Amino acid sequence: MRRRMGRPGLMGMAARTAVVAGTATAVSGSMRNRSQASSQQAADAAAYQQQQDAEAQSAAIAQAVAAQTAAAPPPPPPAAAAGDGMIEALERLATLKSQGILTDEEFAAQKARILGG
Repeated sequence: MRRRMGRPGLMGMAARTAVVAGTATAVSGSMRNRSQASSQQAADAAAYQQQQDAEAQSAAIAQAVAAQTAAAPPPPPPAAAAGDGMIEALERLATLKSQGILTDEEFAAQKARILGG
């Protein structure tokens, strides 16, 4: 029983080459998938950190605005200025009436206009 070396040897070598090539493809695919997963995790972590930074900055701005608003002095009451002008106008009307320049009806009409009624 003599064995031919040519064909079975070539077939065996071809089979071994196919197995090695298939294994290499599987390993490289697995490594590529792991690399992509790792890259995606890094991108997700960076996006999360950016979101946290933006929220912290927004909170800091809101706190600064609240502190500035609390520290600002309140505006002067406008009613006092309007009241002073109203009193002066009524005093002028009274003077004009006492001088006889305005009649009682004119005085009453002007007084109602000044008082908003």
